[in-house]
Amino acid sequence: MESLFCSEVRATLLPLADPARALAMQAYMRNRFVFFGIQTPARRQALAPLLRVPQSAGELLATASELWDHAERECQYTAVDLLARQQAQLGLAEVEALLALVQRKSWWDSVDGLAGIVGKIVRRERRDGPAAQAAMDAALGHENLWVRRVALLHQLGWRDETDRQRLFAYALAQAGEADFFIRKAIGWALRDFARHDPAAVADFLAGAGSVLSPLSRREAAKHLAKPLAT
Repeated sequence: MESLFCSEVRATLLPLADPARALAMQAYMRNRFVFFGIQTPARRQALAPLLRVPQSAGELLATASELWDHAERECQYTAVDLLARQQAQLGLAEVEALLALVQRKSWWDSVDGLAGIVGKIVRRERRDGPAAQAAMDAALGHENLWVRRVALLHQLGWRDETDRQRLFAYALAQAGEADFFIRKAIGWALRDFARHDPAAVADFLAGAGSVLSPLSRREAAKHLAKPLAT
């Protein structure tokens, strides 16, 4: 039986559906998903009152899982927005459930949104002990490539709180991965940290980081002042 929350989500989104735009969005996502055809600003504005209603950690996960079951991709986007808005209710105990969502209907759009939520939890929880980062160490060795991508990306935006040793170790651990999305994530994670400490990233790329794929190295060095030697 559908929950009242999910019923209200669908009732809010259905009048905004645009079949022509839905086809374009579906094509952009390589026809992996169907869409209502609602652009992000309009969706978020329409659903803002619903997303503000407080939910417990258990309720948030149950709601997100139910939204994940719906066919339209905007329902998964709504789940990510809900979890992000109320991420303060989530802790290390919920990371496993979030990584389970990562493995359902997986593609970069949903995975990267969940990676940001996991990253906020780990950043907050690691101050209480090593268990939070240990969860990401385990995720890096997961059989599912999208879980590995979350591990690679979880420190995005941490700036001076970045564990650079772990960042570089993760990049090296996945350096031999042939998948585009892993190679891109390595480069993205390094590029993000380079905004805070370009010298550290440049030194890494010139040394141990030379084993990274050309794609990862190009992404990592995109904003470095001195181009990489080829």
